[in-house]
Amino acid sequence: MGKEPATLLDIAKALGTSIGTVHRALHDNPGVSAETKAKVLQMARTLGYRPNLAARFLSSKRTLRVSVNTLKGTTSFWDEVRAGIREEAASNPLENVELEFRTYPQLGGEQDAFRAALRDKVDGIIIFPGNPEGLQPWIRRASRAHIPVVCVATDAPQSGRQGIVAIDTLVSGSIAADLMGRFLRGQEGSIALTVFDVAITEHAEKHAAFEYTLRALYPKLHVLKPIEDHGVEAEAYGKCRELFEKCRNLVGVYVTTEASIPVLNAARDANLPPGLTIITTDLFPDLVPQIRSGVVAATIYQRPRAQGEMAFRMLHKFLVERSDSSDELALAPHLVMRGNLDFFLRRQSQESRKAKPHPPQTSEKELAQDFG
Repeated sequence: MGKEPATLLDIAKALGTSIGTVHRALHDNPGVSAETKAKVLQMARTLGYRPNLAARFLSSKRTLRVSVNTLKGTTSFWDEVRAGIREEAASNPLENVELEFRTYPQLGGEQDAFRAALRDKVDGIIIFPGNPEGLQPWIRRASRAHIPVVCVATDAPQSGRQGIVAIDTLVSGSIAADLMGRFLRGQEGSIALTVFDVAITEHAEKHAAFEYTLRALYPKLHVLKPIEDHGVEAEAYGKCRELFEKCRNLVGVYVTTEASIPVLNAARDANLPPGLTIITTDLFPDLVPQIRSGVVAATIYQRPRAQGEMAFRMLHKFLVERSDSSDELALAPHLVMRGNLDFFLRRQSQESRKAKPHPPQTSEKELAQDFG
């Protein structure tokens, strides 16, 4: 078989730039420096790019309608994912992009949101498959209708989805376990671990990697049965408070979800002894003072904005190239501790300032249906 023709995405990846920049350079549009234009043209020649599929799609003047089905969330994580999707769509060469945000308050709304997206005949769907088993028949239905589905943050295996963008969960769990062991320095005791739901691939893998690494490297530490909080802060607080009051030999806590504040509150109210090592997930304003004060030893940052950007970019590739192939992208997590906290905060601020306003041809809909 011959080599597949190069695409706009291939050129963008090779140069480390956006698809929008590549498109503007190839079409001699304003806003691109002469140096960048020369690099893009040279890379296009090197890769043997031929403006066929993308050009035909652009010339059709059709509107690309993408449904973004995600949780509302209790912190800024999902806001950041959606911001990444918005920014990538705004910088995309497709002139007519319409984002339809179907945001549900908690698990249970994902199937209704997916059903609504299919009913409205969207072109592609980005989803958080919180209930992968329940979504399988819906994703297969989308596949039969040639509607590509890209999962973000966690996977829906054996469902027919075309792509997945997520943090490397096995790496995340392993890093957390190694840090926990190093912080505790040979101590014995129990480690509590909270997850959203053990049925969710992302959290099951974090738990498995954490437990495996801890058992292999720090056998004196014992991981307790995971606490499932289902994304409900009151449930996270109540279950953790009950466990913390019963388990007095607790020496560490690993929070794999965004619900770290209710866990921290439960630890405080249960009067746990000082020196408890707590490792959390993600970075948001309420967590910052907890890291600064040393209450939280470290947090595993899951790069939500990058996940959103890459998810839209992947979906765009499937739509423009009409490819039946699948793709999987695992992003490396970032470790945030007191020493590098200010750097991360500055970078997040810079990313927010750099976010461009949506061009007129990119529209959005916040759909008002009750998906949960």
